[in-house]
Amino acid sequence: MKAIGYNQPGPITAPEALIEFETETPELEPHDLLVEVRGISVNPVDVKVRAKMAPEKGTKVIGYDAAGVVRQVGSDVSKFKVGDEVFYAGDITRPGTNSELHAVDERIVGKKPKSLGFAEAAGFPLTSITAWEILFDCLGVKEGEGKGESILIIGGAGGVGSILIQLAKKLTGLTAIATASRPETIEWVQKMGADHVINHRQSLVDQIKELGLEPRYVASLSGSDGHFPGIIELIKPRGHIAIIDDPQSLDISLIKTKALSFSWEFMFTRSMYEASTA
Repeated sequence: MKAIGYNQPGPITAPEALIEFETETPELEPHDLLVEVRGISVNPVDVKVRAKMAPEKGTKVIGYDAAGVVRQVGSDVSKFKVGDEVFYAGDITRPGTNSELHAVDERIVGKKPKSLGFAEAAGFPLTSITAWEILFDCLGVKEGEGKGESILIIGGAGGVGSILIQLAKKLTGLTAIATASRPETIEWVQKMGADHVINHRQSLVDQIKELGLEPRYVASLSGSDGHFPGIIELIKPRGHIAIIDDPQSLDISLIKTKALSFSWEFMFTRSMYEASTA
């Protein structure tokens, strides 16, 4: 089968930053589906892995979002059958989705929505799962609850932020404050349902005070190291902060006097460690 991968990390401008090659059809483990890939998407994790991570052996295939059709099932598969249309974010420890056929554990797969094409469906899993886990797992918000409280979403116009705003507004009572700085991104987060929009290039503290709000929850999706002192100042005591980016350093001792909780969201944790939702 055909696949696209790389042999050496480095800049995307390199002549062989990505190469097309032939490889064997994956062998299935008991819970695996063999999916004929019909759609993929590119996420920051693809860019980071390809640029920085040398393949352990051979050519490394990346790609962690896919939509396609089940062509074969493993011996212990119980949730899907041949012919099912599926979508998923894969497992970072296994070969990626940039291939004609891809093996994936059925336990991290969902039925593709009938209302979406394969390309559209492939754009959802990684960002949507990340947003869901931030809100309901990391921050511990319960569906239908949160009335009278607010969440600050820093980087609201990105993929994760766009979904997080919608989840907060559709499934909880939280007031959603999103950050954006350009006219088009401000318009976008308003379209996603944000109650308030503030500019992350200006003082978050001053703008939150002007709104008369004190968020209990903060989801920092970019620039967390620069925003961290301001987040500590504006958040409610015993509030909760969740981040997804890779700050060079954070002074975690700053959260002590407000007795804050801190979570780092990484969507691949469950598949890497076979961790349950409990």
